[in-house]
Amino acid sequence: MKIEILQAFFNDHQTRFSPETIRGYRIALTQFFLFCEKDFDEVKATDIRAWLAHLEEKELKPRSIHLKLAALKSFYNYCMEESKVIKNPTLTIHTPKIDDSLPYYLSRREVALLQELTRQEPRDRAIVETLYATGVRISELLQIKLEDVKWDSRQIWIRKGKGNKERFVLFTHDCAERLRTYLEKREKESVYLISNHRGGPLSRVFVEQQFRHFSEELGFKVRPHTMRHTFAAHLAEKNMPQSYIQELLGHVNINSTRIYTRLMEHARKKKYDQYQ
Repeated sequence: MKIEILQAFFNDHQTRFSPETIRGYRIALTQFFLFCEKDFDEVKATDIRAWLAHLEEKELKPRSIHLKLAALKSFYNYCMEESKVIKNPTLTIHTPKIDDSLPYYLSRREVALLQELTRQEPRDRAIVETLYATGVRISELLQIKLEDVKWDSRQIWIRKGKGNKERFVLFTHDCAERLRTYLEKREKESVYLISNHRGGPLSRVFVEQQFRHFSEELGFKVRPHTMRHTFAAHLAEKNMPQSYIQELLGHVNINSTRIYTRLMEHARKKKYDQYQ
């Protein structure tokens, strides 16, 4: 019964949620029901509070806990709408306050070290350069097809970004060179810009494993999403207008981009402090 209602929830929200949201919600709901070990219509608010306390003990960031609770709230709202439960157990659960800290990003020196580390592996180097030059999400990068790349104007068409929004992103001359080197050396033809050894789309899990390996080698944390923050922060440091950064990142709401203006102010302060 639990599996059926969960599947119905995802089926009914297929068009409303982005693939990333569905992925995150599926993980969160699976984790909750493994922890709780009750059927969905037997869950109480105390069970949810126990789970949230467990997540805090595991030192999960408030933002991550916030997203997991959002999955649970969305699921139980659906159960109420479909008359599958009499009472919504999430109603009295307060959303944890999100830490308003600045997103983590790399310095220019750290980017250079990452580029140097991946220099001998054309595909890794192309992935690093494209993430840094375009600011695309890893899920977007892995779906780019060769026909989406406009080499003459150095633009890439992102067909389905977050929320199924399409946009164009730009890439640099250096990025173009790295991509061409990789494409010339890959043995299997593919319709995808970045592919696996069989010509299919590269796995997100594989890329994330590669970045964990880079972190171990370099001695500082770097994830695919770190490159997106780094892209935006470095543009903000150069005083690029917020609206331009917003467009390149594919943010629907400019409030999502404002944090990078705070990053710019932070970067300026750091530079100022160096001269004092």
